[in-house]
Amino acid sequence: MGVFTYFLRDLEQILFPNRDQHAIPAMDGGYTPNDRLDALSLIGAPIPGADDIAEGGDGAIYVSAGKQVLRLAGAGYEARSVFAEFDGAAGGLAFHPDGRLLVCVAGRGLAAVDASGRQSWLNQVEDQPLQCLTSVAAAADGSIFMTDGSSRHEREDWVRDLMENNHLGRLVACGAGLDGAKSLLRDLYYPHGVAIAADGKTLWFTESWKHRISRAAVSGRDIAAPQTVIGNMPGYPTRLGYCAGGGFWLSVFAVRTHLVEFVLREDDFRQEMMETIPPGLWISPALATSGHCHEPMQFGSIKALGIEKPWAPPRSYGLLVRIDEDGEAVESLHSRVGGRHHGVTAARDTAQGLVIVSRGSGRVLLDRSGGGV
Repeated sequence: MGVFTYFLRDLEQILFPNRDQHAIPAMDGGYTPNDRLDALSLIGAPIPGADDIAEGGDGAIYVSAGKQVLRLAGAGYEARSVFAEFDGAAGGLAFHPDGRLLVCVAGRGLAAVDASGRQSWLNQVEDQPLQCLTSVAAAADGSIFMTDGSSRHEREDWVRDLMENNHLGRLVACGAGLDGAKSLLRDLYYPHGVAIAADGKTLWFTESWKHRISRAAVSGRDIAAPQTVIGNMPGYPTRLGYCAGGGFWLSVFAVRTHLVEFVLREDDFRQEMMETIPPGLWISPALATSGHCHEPMQFGSIKALGIEKPWAPPRSYGLLVRIDEDGEAVESLHSRVGGRHHGVTAARDTAQGLVIVSRGSGRVLLDRSGGGV
């Protein structure tokens, strides 16, 4: 970090002594750590690249993974088949009221797939391509809302977007026929999840790099000024899934650490790191721990007697939080350091229980207890 940057930081602290410094909040109360994710049942064999889930009207669940969307049906969702294939990585999923499956495809845009497999596309909005769609939601009136994480990088390059301290995301809306698309909000900090509240009048969305959740009143494809619901989370929020008990299941793909927060403030160091070190070895959050001998760690007694301590500073972590209509954490499910199911990117209540996607382990999990039901 240069001398001028230090000067600006010191000057800001003098002029604005009460400004929120965004310290990492402690994980207590509804966030209290446990091992619940590691105790859940596995749905079949691993699904590499599993990212999001949606429940269809036929009782099956649909899972985006790699360049496919898989259909999982039957008792315990054990029966698998390929529902749709694309030439880019499939991500966010949602069913439209008319029965079409909406799919966010990296580098391509939004695909709407009907029961026969026919695809229609929305590729750009206001002459800007939709190359980094992260999530999608459909309102009862047919309006479609999407989060476009970054105008600079595709979804698989999210680490670089974080390390560049970008805020190049936007919230986009279009009609049921993928027509009339427009940008509702711009300059967002990697918006990663979007959902319509139970009242049908409020839109919720997350911003991963700002560690916050916001909501705004919507009417058709018009949106009011957003209000912050959670302003400073202990992790990087991703998608919001409906909870049968009210509120949402909030997926958190990694937790924040003091080392990463420090690196994000040290511009010169971070720039040199990005120029000279492979991305997999950057000091950054990760969906899973690779075990590479050069993988960055933090001081904190990572191991004792050869065993990773669950309370050690994590490089990757598994966290799912149930929040109520006011954004308060009611309960949480964890996979701590040394656990198996890190990088949670999606969850929702289904007819057979709470289904969770751990992208870090490539596993789809099932909690038959009903989660927040």
